Amino acid sequence: MPDPLKLSICIATYSREKFIGETLDSILSQMQPGVELIVVDGASPDNTPEVMAQYLLRYPEIHYYRESENSGVDKDYDKAVGYAKGEFCWLMTDDDLLRPNAVTRLLAVLKDDVDLVVANVEVKNADFSKMLNENLIELSADKEFGPADKEEFFQKTTQCLSFIGCVVIRRDFWLSRDRQTYYGTLFIHVGIIFQSPAIEKTAVIAEPLITIRYGNAMWTSRGFEIWMFKWPQLIWSFNDYSDDAKAVVYPKEPWRKIGPLAMYCALGGYGLREYRTFLSGRVKGLSRFPYLLIAIFPAALMNALISLCCIFRKKAGRSGMYSLLKSPHATWITRIAANILDVGH
Repeated sequence: MPDPLKLSICIATYSREKFIGETLDSILSQMQPGVELIVVDGASPDNTPEVMAQYLLRYPEIHYYRESENSGVDKDYDKAVGYAKGEFCWLMTDDDLLRPNAVTRLLAVLKDDVDLVVANVEVKNADFSKMLNENLIELSADKEFGPADKEEFFQKTTQCLSFIGCVVIRRDFWLSRDRQTYYGTLFIHVGIIFQSPAIEKTAVIAEPLITIRYGNAMWTSRGFEIWMFKWPQLIWSFNDYSDDAKAVVYPKEPWRKIGPLAMYCALGGYGLREYRTFLSGRVKGLSRFPYLLIAIFPAALMNALISLCCIFRKKAGRSGMYSLLKSPHATWITRIAANILDVGH
Protein backbone atom coordinates (compact mmCIF):
# COMPACT_ATOMS: atom_id res chain seq x y z
CA MET A 1 0.00 0.00 0.00
CA PRO A 2 1.50 3.39 -1.00
CA ASP A 3 2.42 5.89 1.69
CA PRO A 4 -0.30 8.49 2.39
CA LEU A 5 0.45 11.84 0.85
CA LYS A 6 1.76 14.35 3.36
CA LEU A 7 2.44 17.25 1.02
CA SER A 8 1.10 18.58 -2.27
CA ILE A 9 3.21 21.28 -3.89
CA CYS A 10 0.61 23.35 -5.75
CA ILE A 11 1.52 25.70 -8.59
CA ALA A 12 -0.89 27.97 -10.46
CA THR A 13 0.74 29.12 -13.68
CA TYR A 14 0.01 31.36 -16.63
CA SER A 15 2.32 32.11 -19.59
CA ARG A 16 5.54 31.08 -17.88
CA GLU A 17 7.24 29.03 -20.60
CA LYS A 18 10.53 30.85 -19.93
CA PHE A 19 10.58 30.26 -16.17
CA ILE A 20 8.51 27.29 -15.06
CA GLY A 21 11.11 24.70 -16.12
CA GLU A 22 13.69 26.14 -13.71
CA THR A 23 11.08 26.18 -10.95
CA LEU A 24 10.12 22.56 -11.62
CA ASP A 25 13.77 21.49 -11.62
CA SER A 26 14.27 23.00 -8.17
CA ILE A 27 11.27 21.04 -6.88
CA LEU A 28 11.66 17.72 -8.67
CA SER A 29 15.21 17.26 -7.41
CA GLN A 30 13.72 17.18 -3.89
CA MET A 31 10.74 14.89 -4.43
CA GLN A 32 10.33 11.99 -2.00
CA PRO A 33 7.63 9.50 -0.95
CA GLY A 34 4.51 11.22 0.34
CA VAL A 35 4.96 14.30 -1.87
CA GLU A 36 3.16 15.18 -5.10
CA LEU A 37 3.31 18.12 -7.48
CA ILE A 38 0.16 19.80 -8.81
CA VAL A 39 0.29 22.31 -11.69
CA VAL A 40 -2.83 24.22 -12.72
CA ASP A 41 -2.39 26.05 -16.03
CA GLY A 42 -4.86 28.91 -16.41
CA ALA A 43 -5.19 28.50 -20.19
CA SER A 44 -1.72 29.85 -21.01
CA PRO A 45 -1.59 31.16 -24.60
CA ASP A 46 2.20 30.60 -24.85
CA ASN A 47 4.20 27.34 -24.97
CA THR A 48 3.68 26.44 -21.32
CA PRO A 49 1.74 23.26 -22.31
CA GLU A 50 4.62 22.11 -24.51
CA VAL A 51 7.13 22.71 -21.71
CA MET A 52 4.92 20.79 -19.28
CA ALA A 53 4.54 17.90 -21.76
CA GLN A 54 8.29 17.29 -21.65
CA TYR A 55 8.25 17.11 -17.86
CA LEU A 56 5.20 14.85 -17.77
CA LEU A 57 7.05 12.29 -19.88
CA ARG A 58 9.80 12.05 -17.26
CA TYR A 59 8.05 12.69 -13.94
CA PRO A 60 4.84 10.74 -13.19
CA GLU A 61 4.53 12.53 -9.82
CA ILE A 62 3.47 15.70 -11.66
CA HIS A 63 -0.30 16.15 -12.05
CA TYR A 64 -1.00 18.76 -14.72
CA TYR A 65 -4.41 20.38 -15.16
CA ARG A 66 -4.85 22.72 -18.10
CA GLU A 67 -7.97 24.87 -17.71
CA SER A 68 -10.10 25.78 -20.73
CA GLU A 69 -10.23 29.44 -19.66
CA ASN A 70 -8.34 31.71 -17.31
CA SER A 71 -10.13 32.14 -13.99
CA GLY A 72 -7.56 34.39 -12.31
CA VAL A 73 -4.74 33.54 -9.94
CA ASP A 74 -6.94 33.28 -6.83
CA LYS A 75 -9.37 30.78 -8.29
CA ASP A 76 -6.56 28.78 -9.92
CA TYR A 77 -4.79 28.32 -6.58
CA ASP A 78 -8.13 27.31 -5.06
CA LYS A 79 -8.54 24.76 -7.85
CA ALA A 80 -5.01 23.46 -7.23
CA VAL A 81 -5.82 22.82 -3.57
CA GLY A 82 -9.01 21.10 -4.69
CA TYR A 83 -7.07 18.77 -7.00
CA ALA A 84 -4.44 18.02 -4.34
CA LYS A 85 -4.42 14.81 -2.29
CA GLY A 86 -1.84 15.77 0.34
CA GLU A 87 -2.56 16.61 3.96
CA PHE A 88 -0.76 19.94 3.47
CA CYS A 89 -0.49 22.16 0.38
CA TRP A 90 2.56 24.28 -0.39
CA LEU A 91 1.30 27.13 -2.61
CA MET A 92 4.39 27.51 -4.75
CA THR A 93 4.88 30.16 -7.41
CA ASP A 94 5.75 29.42 -11.05
CA ASP A 95 8.98 31.41 -11.42
CA ASP A 96 10.76 31.17 -8.05
CA LEU A 97 13.03 28.42 -6.73
CA LEU A 98 13.05 26.07 -3.77
CA ARG A 99 16.32 26.23 -1.90
CA PRO A 100 18.25 22.95 -1.41
CA ASN A 101 16.70 20.60 1.19
CA ALA A 102 13.62 22.83 1.47
CA VAL A 103 11.16 19.92 1.25
CA THR A 104 12.96 17.89 3.92
CA ARG A 105 13.17 20.95 6.17
CA LEU A 106 9.47 21.63 5.75
CA LEU A 107 8.32 18.05 6.34
CA ALA A 108 10.06 18.12 9.72
CA VAL A 109 7.69 20.82 10.99
CA LEU A 110 4.38 19.53 9.58
CA LYS A 111 2.83 18.50 12.89
CA ASP A 112 -0.68 17.25 13.52
CA ASP A 113 -1.63 20.38 15.51
CA VAL A 114 -0.34 22.91 12.98
CA ASP A 115 -2.69 24.33 10.34
CA LEU A 116 -0.29 26.80 8.70
CA VAL A 117 3.44 26.97 8.11
CA VAL A 118 5.06 30.15 6.81
CA ALA A 119 8.48 29.62 5.27
CA ASN A 120 10.89 32.53 5.18
CA VAL A 121 12.19 33.67 1.78
CA GLU A 122 15.26 35.33 0.32
CA VAL A 123 14.89 37.83 -2.52
CA LYS A 124 17.19 38.01 -5.55
CA ASN A 125 17.12 39.80 -8.88
CA ALA A 126 15.59 38.31 -12.01
CA ASP A 127 18.55 36.11 -12.94
CA PHE A 128 19.36 35.22 -9.31
CA SER A 129 22.83 36.77 -9.56
CA LYS A 130 22.35 39.43 -6.85
CA MET A 131 20.92 39.18 -3.34
CA LEU A 132 18.39 41.93 -2.57
CA ASN A 133 17.13 40.71 0.81
CA GLU A 134 18.48 37.74 2.77
CA ASN A 135 15.24 37.15 4.69
CA LEU A 136 11.89 38.91 4.61
CA ILE A 137 10.83 37.69 8.06
CA GLU A 138 13.18 38.87 10.76
CA LEU A 139 13.35 35.87 13.09
CA SER A 140 16.50 34.30 14.47
CA ALA A 141 14.81 30.95 15.17
CA ASP A 142 11.65 29.07 14.27
CA LYS A 143 8.60 30.23 16.20
CA GLU A 144 5.01 29.11 16.76
CA PHE A 145 2.08 31.51 17.03
CA GLY A 146 -1.43 31.02 18.42
CA PRO A 147 -4.56 33.21 18.69
CA ALA A 148 -3.05 35.17 21.58
CA ASP A 149 -0.09 36.09 19.36
CA LYS A 150 -2.12 36.91 16.27
CA GLU A 151 -1.19 40.61 16.11
CA GLU A 152 2.53 39.84 16.46
CA PHE A 153 2.21 37.21 13.72
CA PHE A 154 0.25 39.65 11.54
CA GLN A 155 2.93 42.34 11.88
CA LYS A 156 5.95 40.06 11.47
CA THR A 157 4.84 38.00 8.48
CA THR A 158 2.43 39.95 6.27
CA GLN A 159 5.12 41.53 4.08
CA CYS A 160 6.45 38.04 3.34
CA LEU A 161 2.90 36.74 2.84
CA SER A 162 2.47 39.05 -0.14
CA PHE A 163 4.50 36.26 -1.84
CA ILE A 164 2.19 33.24 -1.92
CA GLY A 165 5.13 30.83 -2.18
CA CYS A 166 5.84 31.09 1.54
CA VAL A 167 2.46 29.51 2.45
CA VAL A 168 2.07 25.86 3.45
CA ILE A 169 -1.46 25.19 4.68
CA ARG A 170 -3.46 22.20 5.83
CA ARG A 171 -5.73 21.28 2.93
CA ASP A 172 -8.84 20.65 5.05
CA PHE A 173 -8.32 23.98 6.79
CA TRP A 174 -8.10 25.84 3.47
CA LEU A 175 -11.29 24.19 2.23
CA SER A 176 -13.11 25.08 5.47
CA ARG A 177 -12.50 28.83 5.08
CA ASP A 178 -14.28 31.47 3.01
CA ARG A 179 -12.47 31.57 -0.33
CA GLN A 180 -14.96 33.08 -2.78
CA THR A 181 -14.89 36.48 -1.04
CA TYR A 182 -11.21 36.78 -1.94
CA TYR A 183 -11.43 35.88 -5.63
CA GLY A 184 -10.08 38.87 -7.53
CA THR A 185 -8.00 40.27 -4.67
CA LEU A 186 -4.85 38.56 -6.08
CA PHE A 187 -4.06 37.45 -2.52
CA ILE A 188 -6.60 34.75 -1.69
CA HIS A 189 -4.15 33.11 0.72
CA VAL A 190 -3.91 36.27 2.83
CA GLY A 191 -7.69 36.43 3.09
CA ILE A 192 -7.85 32.80 4.17
CA ILE A 193 -5.10 33.24 6.76
CA PHE A 194 -6.37 36.41 8.44
CA GLN A 195 -10.14 35.97 8.31
CA SER A 196 -11.97 35.10 11.51
CA PRO A 197 -11.48 32.94 13.53
CA ALA A 198 -7.73 33.16 14.08
CA ILE A 199 -5.64 30.11 13.28
CA GLU A 200 -5.00 27.96 16.35
CA LYS A 201 -1.34 27.25 15.63
CA THR A 202 1.04 28.56 12.98
CA ALA A 203 4.71 27.64 12.63
CA VAL A 204 7.14 30.11 11.06
CA ILE A 205 10.42 28.76 9.68
CA ALA A 206 13.16 31.32 10.16
CA GLU A 207 15.46 29.83 7.52
CA PRO A 208 14.60 30.89 3.94
CA LEU A 209 13.28 27.93 1.94
CA ILE A 210 12.48 29.84 -1.25
CA THR A 211 14.40 32.19 -3.52
CA ILE A 212 12.14 34.89 -4.95
CA ARG A 213 12.77 36.17 -8.48
CA TYR A 214 12.08 39.83 -7.73
CA GLY A 215 10.38 42.11 -10.25
CA ASN A 216 8.99 39.29 -12.40
CA ALA A 217 5.36 39.29 -11.23
CA MET A 218 2.69 38.99 -13.91
CA TRP A 219 0.93 42.01 -12.44
CA THR A 220 3.88 44.45 -12.60
CA SER A 221 2.03 46.64 -15.11
CA ARG A 222 -0.83 46.95 -12.60
CA GLY A 223 1.47 47.70 -9.69
CA PHE A 224 0.02 51.13 -8.90
CA GLU A 225 -3.55 49.84 -8.62
CA ILE A 226 -2.50 46.76 -6.62
CA TRP A 227 -0.19 48.32 -4.04
CA MET A 228 -2.01 51.63 -3.70
CA PHE A 229 -5.54 50.18 -3.52
CA LYS A 230 -6.07 46.41 -3.69
CA TRP A 231 -3.47 45.36 -1.12
CA PRO A 232 -4.27 48.04 1.51
CA GLN A 233 -8.01 47.46 1.12
CA LEU A 234 -7.44 43.76 1.83
CA ILE A 235 -5.17 44.40 4.83
CA TRP A 236 -7.59 46.89 6.37
CA SER A 237 -10.59 44.59 5.85
CA PHE A 238 -9.56 42.25 8.69
CA ASN A 239 -11.72 43.39 11.59
CA ASP A 240 -10.09 41.14 14.18
CA TYR A 241 -6.83 43.11 14.03
CA SER A 242 -6.24 46.52 15.57
CA ASP A 243 -5.79 49.63 13.47
CA ASP A 244 -2.35 50.03 15.07
CA ALA A 245 -1.29 46.57 13.85
CA LYS A 246 -2.68 47.21 10.38
CA ALA A 247 -0.86 50.55 10.20
CA VAL A 248 2.42 48.75 10.96
CA VAL A 249 1.75 46.31 8.14
CA TYR A 250 0.66 48.82 5.49
CA PRO A 251 -0.82 52.35 5.32
CA LYS A 252 -4.59 52.50 4.85
CA GLU A 253 -4.32 55.00 1.99
CA PRO A 254 -0.73 54.87 0.72
CA TRP A 255 -1.62 56.90 -2.34
CA ARG A 256 -1.90 59.97 -0.08
CA LYS A 257 1.86 59.84 0.61
CA ILE A 258 4.19 61.70 -1.73
CA GLY A 259 6.98 59.11 -1.49
CA PRO A 260 5.09 56.14 -3.01
CA LEU A 261 3.63 58.35 -5.76
CA ALA A 262 7.09 59.65 -6.63
CA MET A 263 8.43 56.08 -6.76
CA TYR A 264 5.68 54.99 -9.15
CA CYS A 265 6.35 58.06 -11.28
CA ALA A 266 10.01 57.00 -11.47
CA LEU A 267 8.98 53.49 -12.48
CA GLY A 268 6.57 54.73 -15.16
CA GLY A 269 3.58 53.46 -13.18
CA TYR A 270 2.06 56.80 -12.19
CA GLY A 271 1.23 59.57 -14.64
CA LEU A 272 -1.75 61.51 -15.88
CA ARG A 273 -3.66 58.34 -16.81
CA GLU A 274 -3.37 56.94 -13.27
CA TYR A 275 -4.16 60.35 -11.77
CA ARG A 276 -7.36 60.62 -13.80
CA THR A 277 -8.36 56.97 -13.22
CA PHE A 278 -7.63 56.61 -9.51
CA LEU A 279 -7.06 59.97 -7.82
CA SER A 280 -8.94 62.80 -9.51
CA GLY A 281 -12.20 61.77 -7.84
CA ARG A 282 -10.56 61.34 -4.43
CA VAL A 283 -8.81 64.70 -4.03
CA LYS A 284 -10.47 68.10 -4.24
CA GLY A 285 -9.52 71.72 -4.67
CA LEU A 286 -5.96 72.86 -4.02
CA SER A 287 -5.10 69.51 -2.42
CA ARG A 288 -4.97 68.10 -5.96
CA PHE A 289 -1.85 70.10 -6.79
CA PRO A 290 0.90 67.76 -5.44
CA TYR A 291 -0.75 64.67 -6.95
CA LEU A 292 -1.06 66.37 -10.32
CA LEU A 293 2.47 67.77 -10.13
CA ILE A 294 3.97 64.32 -9.61
CA ALA A 295 1.79 62.92 -12.41
CA ILE A 296 3.33 65.38 -14.90
CA PHE A 297 6.87 65.32 -13.47
CA PRO A 298 9.44 63.86 -15.94
CA ALA A 299 9.77 60.16 -15.04
CA ALA A 300 13.48 59.98 -15.97
CA LEU A 301 14.36 62.89 -13.69
CA MET A 302 12.34 61.38 -10.85
CA ASN A 303 14.09 58.05 -11.42
CA ALA A 304 17.50 59.72 -11.12
CA LEU A 305 16.57 61.64 -7.96
CA ILE A 306 15.21 58.59 -6.16
CA SER A 307 18.19 56.50 -7.27
CA LEU A 308 20.46 58.96 -5.45
CA CYS A 309 18.28 58.62 -2.34
CA CYS A 310 18.60 54.82 -2.46
CA ILE A 311 22.38 55.10 -2.12
CA PHE A 312 21.99 56.56 1.37
CA ARG A 313 19.51 53.88 2.41
CA LYS A 314 22.14 51.21 1.59
CA LYS A 315 20.77 47.70 2.26
CA ALA A 316 17.23 48.99 2.76
CA GLY A 317 17.31 50.57 -0.69
CA ARG A 318 18.45 47.54 -2.70
CA SER A 319 15.02 46.27 -3.78
CA GLY A 320 13.85 49.76 -4.71
CA MET A 321 17.10 50.39 -6.56
CA TYR A 322 16.63 47.22 -8.56
CA SER A 323 13.10 48.30 -9.55
CA LEU A 324 14.42 51.70 -10.63
CA LEU A 325 17.13 50.02 -12.70
CA LYS A 326 14.55 47.88 -14.52
CA SER A 327 12.35 50.88 -15.27
CA PRO A 328 12.20 52.11 -18.88
CA HIS A 329 13.04 55.53 -17.40
CA ALA A 330 16.37 54.46 -15.90
CA THR A 331 19.24 56.87 -16.64
CA TRP A 332 23.02 56.82 -16.35
CA ILE A 333 22.57 58.12 -12.80
CA THR A 334 20.42 55.08 -12.04
CA ARG A 335 23.11 52.76 -13.36
CA ILE A 336 25.81 54.44 -11.27
CA ALA A 337 23.66 54.20 -8.14
CA ALA A 338 22.92 50.54 -8.91
CA ASN A 339 26.65 49.81 -9.22
CA ILE A 340 27.33 51.49 -5.87
CA LEU A 341 24.70 49.25 -4.22
CA ASP A 342 25.88 46.22 -6.25
CA VAL A 343 22.47 45.66 -7.79
CA GLY A 344 22.46 44.13 -11.28
CA HIS A 345 19.99 42.98 -13.90
